[in-house]
Amino acid sequence: MKFADRLNNVETSAIRELFKLLGKPGIISFAGGFPDSAMFDVEGIREASNRALAEEPGAALQYGATEGYQPLREQLTAFMQSKGVTDLSPEQLIVTTGSQQALDLLGKTMISPGDKVIVEGPTFLATIQCFRLYGAELISAPIDANGVNTDTLEQLIAEHKPKLVYLIPTFGNPSGAMLSLERRKRVLELAVKYQTLVVEDDPYGDLYFGEAPPPSMLALSAQVPGSRDWLAHCGSLSKVLSPGLRVGWMIAPPELLGKATMCKQFSDAHTSTFAQATAAQYLKAGRMPATLAHVRKVYAERAQAMGDALRKELGDAIEFVQPQGGLFVWARLTGAGGKVSDGGVFAKRAIDKGVAFVPGVPFYAANADASTFRLSFATADVARIQEGVSRLAQAL
Repeated sequence: MKFADRLNNVETSAIRELFKLLGKPGIISFAGGFPDSAMFDVEGIREASNRALAEEPGAALQYGATEGYQPLREQLTAFMQSKGVTDLSPEQLIVTTGSQQALDLLGKTMISPGDKVIVEGPTFLATIQCFRLYGAELISAPIDANGVNTDTLEQLIAEHKPKLVYLIPTFGNPSGAMLSLERRKRVLELAVKYQTLVVEDDPYGDLYFGEAPPPSMLALSAQVPGSRDWLAHCGSLSKVLSPGLRVGWMIAPPELLGKATMCKQFSDAHTSTFAQATAAQYLKAGRMPATLAHVRKVYAERAQAMGDALRKELGDAIEFVQPQGGLFVWARLTGAGGKVSDGGVFAKRAIDKGVAFVPGVPFYAANADASTFRLSFATADVARIQEGVSRLAQAL
């Protein structure tokens, strides 16, 4: 068969390929990027689905509006308002099949072959694949523990005149970095100055361990005149409620939202109305604050356990910043003491020792740092984290 030329720009996910190696009995995996299923609020979701079927069975089981199930749009608006986005109405957001679909819709509506797009280095692997599928030339902007370097970002915007800038400001995947308040405002100012769309992807912002992170750029946009016209915000319930519901949303300027809705019509007609009705009932019931408090506590304990174990077992062989939220530790091998310094080599040796993680190279659109790797602490309890890190030390 002769396939579409666009497929020449992408390859199978390195993470999905890694999962094929995980069938070995007794292996401890730090490779996944998903939440712990043991913490899903099964009873709350069951009650919500039952109420959806009891109160509006026709609407929950029928075709629905492409923009989304109206009661859910109203609940998501209230959810965002509780996080400081005060000037928001349900008509300003559409419901997507996970935030991943929102990224795909942005690719469809904004990117033509050859367009330049700036992403963080490193960034979410699926975004790299998605945008390349639509023919984007990806430009990598460096980051540190405080997120993207805004001085460098401005230089890249001025030089490349990108179609859009894609950022994960809060506990990014894979970096775990948190964009500082000062830099968030600066990004919004750059969006206005250069008339460039900024995409804020925020699936992890509610998973903080201590103090709450700075407000989202969407919430801050009210302080930067004109920035709301150049900002798209993608949200998701996958990391805080359930990935299986596949409920995400996108908030964007009206013209972009209209084009994205049109493209969604061609894609799936609408996100599952039953899933949307269930999510709406769940949010309406007011269970989310308690759910968030629980998962924050558990993930904070696991993140601390992993950080402590890495410092104890691997010492100066690695460098990392202790996560303040999210699901990941992003680390760099130093090669100290003649230990392994390549993340890919380390990953293969770790599999032989019974522990898995993801090497860092696939998360870079350009200028990859081969010494990096990503560990997820979300799905292993403290004992397995300690054992897994002990195995990592044996693989150095």
